[in-house]
Amino acid sequence: MRNINDDFRNMYNDFYGPSSDSSDDLSSDRSKKKSEKKNGIKPEIRNESPAIEEIETEVITETEFRTETQAQAEEKSKEPEKSGMEELEELIGLKTVKHDVKELIGLAKVRKMREEKGMKQVPVSLHLVFSGNPGTGKTTVARILAKLYKEIGILSTGQLVETDRAGLVAGYVGQTAIKTSKKIQEAMGGVLFIDEAYTLNQEGENFGQEAIDTILKAMEDHRDKFIVIVAGYTELMKAFVESNPGLKSRFNKFFEFPDYTVDELQAIFKMQCKKYQYKLTEEAEEAVNKEIIRLEAEKGENFANAREVRNLFEKIITNQASRVADLENVDEDVLTTITIDDLKDDEEEEILKEAEKKPEETAEEFAEEIPEASGEDSEEGKEASGDEFSEEIPEEE
Repeated sequence: MRNINDDFRNMYNDFYGPSSDSSDDLSSDRSKKKSEKKNGIKPEIRNESPAIEEIETEVITETEFRTETQAQAEEKSKEPEKSGMEELEELIGLKTVKHDVKELIGLAKVRKMREEKGMKQVPVSLHLVFSGNPGTGKTTVARILAKLYKEIGILSTGQLVETDRAGLVAGYVGQTAIKTSKKIQEAMGGVLFIDEAYTLNQEGENFGQEAIDTILKAMEDHRDKFIVIVAGYTELMKAFVESNPGLKSRFNKFFEFPDYTVDELQAIFKMQCKKYQYKLTEEAEEAVNKEIIRLEAEKGENFANAREVRNLFEKIITNQASRVADLENVDEDVLTTITIDDLKDDEEEEILKEAEKKPEETAEEFAEEIPEASGEDSEEGKEASGDEFSEEIPEEE
């Protein structure tokens, strides 16, 4: 008769390998492993171990590969940073301003070279007055100039700190100097850009003058550590600089920013479209050009130049978004295309449609409608008039 235990043992040995019940065999096996480990021989690993080790190795390799791929993709997606001079050249218009900036940078470069060689330098103020109407690129050029100054080593950090009267002046005596000093500290190593600087010089109050005095003192105490650019309307900025001997001695360079021409304004609109991946249909482009011509022809004192164009662009893409949002199966072409319908407001369209439906009225016809509308000279009007009611009210005794 077959022994069931023997059968079971044979099955166990076939699956797991032969085993030894004797303590000698077990001790011998352990001694063998210790000897192999001591001699640098890799011990034998059971069948399931290599599979586990292999899986772990594959996972690590895949993770490392994915991380490396992501890093490469991110590196490719980063566009190389443009130099300050490249950014200046890309600006639309501003031919005279570009020329003045290049001259100033050339002077600053040579001044820096002479300083490094221990040569004498002609005292030159790098503080500037930017004058012109709103939206003519004053802030943009100031930011580029700060970058250029850093590139040639005139400034250590090259940041642009923008402010105005509200950012410098406080409402109580003594606080303006503290508030202004904080802005100056932010601008150390860079450029302090004060927009509408003429508002600091107002008759009948001393807070603005306190800010001016604080700035002038910092310009003297921290010479060459930061640069101040004041900006505003041309005539007002001239009067502002002339109002104070300290300002006049430090701000002796004026950069005049002219208004943009129609062609330049149209180019600015197209640049906005390119920057944000929009394209105009032929009909829409013609309408945009006509609208810009109208805006420029009707401009007043408060015309904001490039800012007007940006406002027009934002209005159009808002209309386009409203139109596209209700569509189904929107593809990339639809998302990026501006049509003639995007140049019209819904409210204006309704008014125009109603005007087309309603026949024109003559002045006589319109006048005939007035009495009926007001209730006068009609039976209903007489009943509702004050005279009728006064007859019904009894007189007081």
